[in-house]
Amino acid sequence: MARDPAEQHLRHVEKDVLIPKIMREKARERCSEQVQDFTKCCKDSGVLMVVKCRKENSALKDCLTSYYKDPAFYEECKMEYLKEREEFRRTGIPTKKRLQKLPTSM
Repeated sequence: MARDPAEQHLRHVEKDVLIPKIMREKARERCSEQVQDFTKCCKDSGVLMVVKCRKENSALKDCLTSYYKDPAFYEECKMEYLKEREEFRRTGIPTKKRLQKLPTSM
């Protein structure tokens, strides 16, 4: 499905806030092993976490940064955002509210 170029015009807030938010969420999902390792280290180390968790913190930063700098990942997140924006414009319902309307009991 080819998109109208005018539809793909992004406002400043979309490029600098909304798409990066999707990127952070998706990158944290994809780096979940490093997130878990760092979280566990912090819980186990208490106030000494700054010193004891350098290796885990570094691994997490490296994983996240590799996604943030990947142009293909940015495009993937941009397309996801555009799809959500298109759905919102069609229905008038934000994604989060649309997902909340799913039946909770059968």
